[in-house]
Order: sequence, then C-alpha cells, then structure tokens
Amino acid sequence: MQVSIETTSGLERRLTVGIPAEQVDSEVKKRLQQAAKTVRLNGFRKGKVPLKVVKQRFGAGVRQEVLGEVINRTFYEAVQKEAVKPAGQPSIEPTQLDEGKDVEFVATFEVYPEVAVSDFAAFEITRLSATVTDTDIDNMVEVLRQQSATWETVERAAQDGDQVTIDFTGTRDGEAFEGGTGENHDLELGSKSMIPGFEEGLIGALAGEEKTLALTFPEDYHAEDLKGAAVEFKVTVHRVAAKELPPLDDEFFAKYGVKEGGEEKFREDVKANMERELNNAAKSKVKNQVMEALLGAHEVELPKSLITSEIETLRNQALQQFGGGANAQNLDLKSLLPDEMFAEQAERRVALGLIVGEVVKAAEISVDAERVRAMVEEIASTYQEPEEVVNYYYNNQELLSGVESAVLEDQVVDHILAAAKVTDEQSTYEEVIKQEPKDRESQGKDAE
Repeated sequence: MQVSIETTSGLERRLTVGIPAEQVDSEVKKRLQQAAKTVRLNGFRKGKVPLKVVKQRFGAGVRQEVLGEVINRTFYEAVQKEAVKPAGQPSIEPTQLDEGKDVEFVATFEVYPEVAVSDFAAFEITRLSATVTDTDIDNMVEVLRQQSATWETVERAAQDGDQVTIDFTGTRDGEAFEGGTGENHDLELGSKSMIPGFEEGLIGALAGEEKTLALTFPEDYHAEDLKGAAVEFKVTVHRVAAKELPPLDDEFFAKYGVKEGGEEKFREDVKANMERELNNAAKSKVKNQVMEALLGAHEVELPKSLITSEIETLRNQALQQFGGGANAQNLDLKSLLPDEMFAEQAERRVALGLIVGEVVKAAEISVDAERVRAMVEEIASTYQEPEEVVNYYYNNQELLSGVESAVLEDQVVDHILAAAKVTDEQSTYEEVIKQEPKDRESQGKDAE
C-alpha cells in the first residue's frame, strides 16, 4: 500500500492511497472460487459450474463488493500509518479501479485540531451555597397550592387575579384582523397574556356585561402589521371566577405521594426535593462558569464536519421536542429549522467537546464507577420502586452511557476547580435556583 498525504487548507487533509492490483484481484478470485462450489445455474450441476462462467455472471458484483471493503479497510490503515485522526466521515473518490491495475483512491477529510490545555489557576469561579429555610418551604407549599387551585364562580365584579370567561372581537378601522377573535376564552386578569390595557379594562366587569376597549398594540408586537396599531375590542363577559386554593389536608398531600404522616411528612418531602434541586442548581452554576472559562481560555479551530453533524443533532432534538418526529419524513426540516438557528450552539458544543476531551486525556481522567452508581441511585430515588430503576439503567447501555458522560463532566469540573481560584459565597435558595439569562448547555459532544 502506497500512501501520501497533504494539507489542503486548515484542518482539511487529502490522502492518496494506492493498493496493489494483486491484493484486490486475488480476493475476487477467492470469492468466485467459493461461489462456484455452491452456485446453481441452468445446465450445470451444483458445484460443477466453470469458474469462467461464474466470473462472467458474478464477477462485476463481487469485484465491486471487494473494492468497497478493501478501500474502507485501507483508508483506516492509512490514517493510522500517517498518525492522523479524521473528524467526521471522509469523502472518498476512486481514481483507478480497472481490473489488473493498481487501485487508487483519494480521501478528503478534516482532522481534529490540536488543543493545548491552559493553566486553570487563572480561572476565577464563584461557588454559591444556601440552605432551605422554613420560609422557603412555606413559599414552595404555596406554589403547589396555586398549581392545584380551582376556579369558582362568584357573583361580583371582576378583580385582579380573577378568571373571566369571555368572547371578544378585535377590529382595526372597522375591519376584523387575524387572531383578534375568541370564544369562551378563559383569561386570568393580571396574567399579562393579552396586550396592555386589555386585562385592566375588564377589572370591575360583571357577568353578562359587554365592554368596548380602545387599545394600541405595542411597537414591538410580533405581528408586523399590528405593531403600534390602534384597535378596538368588543368583549362579552360570560363568567367571573375567583381562585380557590386547596386546604392542606390528606387529600392534597396524597396528590404528592404522601399517604401517611400528614403535613409534617409532606413538608419533609418538599424540603428533600428542594434540597436536591438546590444542590443541582449550585453544581450547574459552577459548571457553567467552568465551561465559560474553558471557552475563553482556548481558541480552537473547529472541523466543519463536526459542526454540521451537531447542527443535525440539534435540529432533530428540536423536532422531537415539538412532537414532529412521526411525520419528519414529510417535512422540509432545513426550511422549517434552518442551520442558522443552531449554528452558534453547535459551535459551542463542538468547541467544548474538543477542549474537555483534551482535558480528560491530559489529566488521564477515567469514569468513576462509584460516582456513576451514586448518580443512578439519586435518579432512582425519585421513583416509587428505586431498585427497579437502578436495574433498568444498568441493563440499558444507552441510558448508562448518558450517566457516565455526566459523571465524567463532573470529574473534569472537579479537576479544574482543584487548580482554580474558587470563592465560596453564601446565598439564598431563590437566588441559587434562579436560571441564568441565557441558559447554556455545559458540554458538547465528546471528542473522544
């Protein structure tokens, strides 16, 4: 096998491989001889078909099969010989395939970039911590009650926080506009789900009353033709209802899995869930800071093939999230979800994958099996039959691999924190669990 390699541009490489004719021809002959022993053709007994006839009938197909296998195998032998690591699939173009002549093909591909791991001592990380107080638990219990609230009809004027059931018709210059009508629409006053002035205009309304609201759409409204438009809504109020919160009784506690122990056990469970959420949020904030620091400290040339692959992954995830998986084959996904929607996130994920992969390699970090077990058990603890969930994870390699990747990321973060400048800061539950303005994913596809 003859191999030559050249750099065409940046990370792109062009590999030219020559394969001796004998290597291909001898394998083709071998397979044809094997076929001659079993093939059935009219006019010949089984195993008695002349090799010349077998070659005439099957030679081209067998040769094509052998060429594919040989080219694929020798490509990977060639990149190992040249000590290069392809990123993504190569583009292979045969240049000589004639029988009796040496086979030649050209493979074009990108390689992984070299990443020089930075000094983590320059990283400055703030680590927040907090405790779950009785007030925090009270607030969470109130949130749960709000989620289970019911709406009860009242015979009075609507107040802020009430729910009104309405019909409405919106017009602009006397003409109805698209999206401006509704029937039996339940609207919570104060929810800010309608344009400014709409909900305020219904405070004080009674069931059976008709009101006319003269309003103006905001200048930043999403529909271009309605930005800043003066409109009029005619509204009929059918019902006024007040929110009624459920009492803290056994029926309410049972909805959250507490069948014995009453309010004390319910609050214990709420606190445990809040502490779990608090711990995860604190870890996530630290992790995001570490990943931002890694990105800021490394400039990495990104293989286009990896970005393209990551964009496709993100596009499919978005499709599944919105329930379009079943009919995906009938959709023009690149028109509905163009590459530009995912390009920035894909570049970030690929860059982090490359950097983190190099940290793992440089620090010789391997997945801690005990931490994997602990994470699986923590996940399982939120289910009624934890042991069954643990067994399910360990019998499903795809699920287990996901946990192993998460643990490996945590180990990388711990490794960096050991060298970084870390400031511990006491905070509150609400502050720690509050999401960042732009919630980023901490890790991309593993570079290994």
